[in-house]
Amino acid sequence: MVSIPNEATSEQVSSDGVPSHRTAKQTHWLFIWIYIWGSLAAVAVTFFLALVGLEFSGYQWLLVIFVTPGIMISYIIPDIYMIGRHYAPIGKALRALEAGQTPANADASKAIVRALNLPFYSFLRVTLFHGPAASLLLGSTLFINNWLLDANFFDWQIFGFMLTIFFFAAPAHAIFEFFAIAKYVVPIVERLWSHCDRIEPEHHKELISIKLRNKLLYLSVFITALPLLFFAASIPLKVDIVLTDLGFDVGLAQLTPLLTWVIGVVIVCMGGALSMSALTASEVSRSASQLAGAMRAVENGDLGNDLRITGTDEYAELFRGFNLMVSSLREEVQILELSHDLAGELNLDVLLGRIMGATTELLDADRSTLFLLDKKTGQLFSRIAGGLEIHEIRISADAGIAGTVFQTQKIENIENPYEDPRFNREVDQSTGYRTKSILAMPIINKSGDCIGVTQVLNKHGGRFLPKDESRLGAFTAQIAVALENAQLFEDVLNEKNYNDGILRSTSDGIITLDVANKILTANDAALAIIKKQRNEVINLPADELFTGANSWVLNNVRRVNRTQLREIAVEMELDLGTGEAASVNLAVNPLIDVTEENIGSMIVLEDITSEKRIKSTMARYMSAEVAEQLLAEGEAVLGGKNQNVSILFSDVRGFTTISEALGARETVSMLNEYFEEMVDVIFQHHGVLDKFIGDAIMALFGVPFNGEHDADNAVVTANGMFTALSELNRRRTIDGKDLIRIGVGISTGDVIVGNIGSTKRMEYTVIGDSVNLGARLEGATKFYGTNILVSEFTKAQLKNKHLLREIDLLKVKGKNDPVAIYEALDHFTEDSFPSMGKTVAAYEEGLGLYRESNFTGALDRFREALSFHPGDKPTRIYAERCEHFIENPPGPEWDGIWVMTTK
Repeated sequence: MVSIPNEATSEQVSSDGVPSHRTAKQTHWLFIWIYIWGSLAAVAVTFFLALVGLEFSGYQWLLVIFVTPGIMISYIIPDIYMIGRHYAPIGKALRALEAGQTPANADASKAIVRALNLPFYSFLRVTLFHGPAASLLLGSTLFINNWLLDANFFDWQIFGFMLTIFFFAAPAHAIFEFFAIAKYVVPIVERLWSHCDRIEPEHHKELISIKLRNKLLYLSVFITALPLLFFAASIPLKVDIVLTDLGFDVGLAQLTPLLTWVIGVVIVCMGGALSMSALTASEVSRSASQLAGAMRAVENGDLGNDLRITGTDEYAELFRGFNLMVSSLREEVQILELSHDLAGELNLDVLLGRIMGATTELLDADRSTLFLLDKKTGQLFSRIAGGLEIHEIRISADAGIAGTVFQTQKIENIENPYEDPRFNREVDQSTGYRTKSILAMPIINKSGDCIGVTQVLNKHGGRFLPKDESRLGAFTAQIAVALENAQLFEDVLNEKNYNDGILRSTSDGIITLDVANKILTANDAALAIIKKQRNEVINLPADELFTGANSWVLNNVRRVNRTQLREIAVEMELDLGTGEAASVNLAVNPLIDVTEENIGSMIVLEDITSEKRIKSTMARYMSAEVAEQLLAEGEAVLGGKNQNVSILFSDVRGFTTISEALGARETVSMLNEYFEEMVDVIFQHHGVLDKFIGDAIMALFGVPFNGEHDADNAVVTANGMFTALSELNRRRTIDGKDLIRIGVGISTGDVIVGNIGSTKRMEYTVIGDSVNLGARLEGATKFYGTNILVSEFTKAQLKNKHLLREIDLLKVKGKNDPVAIYEALDHFTEDSFPSMGKTVAAYEEGLGLYRESNFTGALDRFREALSFHPGDKPTRIYAERCEHFIENPPGPEWDGIWVMTTK
């Protein structure tokens, strides 16, 4: 289940006066009270008929009234139990909604089907159990009263009482409960449908269809036929009793005329009622069957059916509406077919001609013209005028009918153009054509801008109707899409040429590979670095180019293909096969398409062999402190020293996807804008920029000289980077640019600091386990859904107060000992981390219980934390772990350590 907004707390009322938002408990009691009121109504009907016809004495009435409550209770309690059983799936779904959750589709589906079946269940319960049970229990009780209490009930009184219950009270109760429940389940079903995608197949089989014919037959039988039979049987009996009380001894022969008359009337009434019900049901079924058959044909794709109206009842309106619907569907299919036909054409000139032909066909017109805006001249032009000799028409964007439509963006439907002063007759005069009617419509693109006008001439058979306006409006929307697609195709070709130009001019070598590691492209810089011709490398397997001493390149490519993570190799030697070698920095990036599928990889080679490159790198990427130390020691001095340093790694999330979407120029612009902000924060807090690794940043705190607050400065810098990034993203949002998201990892420890490399090429940097750990922690932020992860070694050296929470005991790849990692939280605001205090408090309680293997208690705390902030991924991860360990308890050797198997 997922969280949903709280529903209205006050009871809402639908248009028919039925409350639409009762609680599950209120709804359950509603159905119970409907049943109880139906039972009381049945008792009232029974007592009324007994009072007027069964001639009970006062003593007998006392006995009947005395036993009735107990008997009612004896069958009401089982009925209430059955109501609860029938209601259970509905109550489960409603309770989920009350808790602010969306019920699972299977639960909502079952609840809807049960709600729809509920009226029929109540009808069966009353008809098959309640009515017969009440009749038999009361009849038996009267016989027992005769035996025990000398009640002196006559047999005809007892059987009359029982038949009254069965023929009058039970049907009245069944009908009352059926229609009352049918009314009250409507808002419940509507409410559940808003949280249900579809009825599950296994639940659909349970749905009980009650045809109108069956309802009419029940009413005619139980409301007319059986009561009439009872009435017919009781009249002779009552007459015989009255005559006997008056002292007349009347035999069957004397009562025969009365019996004949009663039986005749009953037969006529019963026959009429049953016949009328059957005929009405037959007529309704016939019309419904026609409509259902036509709808099935539409469902199967046959839109050729039209229903003939053969009556004047409600079905006549339904048939008329169905015919209008099918007619509209046929028109929509025609528009879709035409649109599909146009969608494959990307040549703009050809497309214009096909649009005009399709528009003329769609509106059954004589001619059509498409005017497009020429942004350079501000004119409307048409290269195609359907069937006319003129191949291009140019008019001012505010002239004539087309110009008016373009300026106002409103439809013009003109019956007699010659009476309209905006109409230019010169075109007709020059071609000999007579324009009798015009329908002109603006073409609006998805940005809301008018890009042209569609003008249709001379509707066959008369003037253009509102229906034609609707059809042209729908088709014009497709025209706009087709035109934009054609324009986009031209733009893509231009962009491709532009990108090819960038690749040719960029100083870094770029080689792209497909999923089989076959070389697809190589720019001029790459060819210059590897000293090959383009025809020597295109379509060549990469393992044939990067072989022998250069196999390290392919090893990096294979790791990228396996992990889909960037690989970087710094200051590597590339054997050129001619006795020469090139010193390069290599980056291998996975290539991902818009569907997140892998389509290959990209190799970026940075040539760092020249002295100019070294000086440029030193001037741009090294801080003043490092530069001064290198100059003081001399650039040819190699070596280093052990030093305690805090290392910060940051990386841009989804950089490959962003760079593919932006293109080369925009990607470089974005990185420059981003690096400018981040480097300022690093320098502000006494950090040293070690290097840029693609879109990644490596910064050091504690070099070249240690300080008292190196670890604090690293954590403050990380929080400051996110604060600066928030402001940068705010400006990018205003400019309509995509947001930048990053992750940061920090570790502290003893590393080797100094000039590392060779006498020909060196770099002032750090190496050691803490460097690797910082990089792994940056990667781990993706798994834990955090922004900043800090190692326990950094936390141990913090002097100032920082807001941290423990995330995990983690074994990173390449290390055997677990490391406690923490999340830095100072950069969050109430908007970015709502209810942070409550969330973190509940999370930390849960983490303590988790470490004690109390997974049930921990799960409760983590769920409490998620109630404050559902988007907190570390809490969600621990909740999922607890659920797993509850189902699969770990062994006694479990130590709570999480092993990270990837970088």
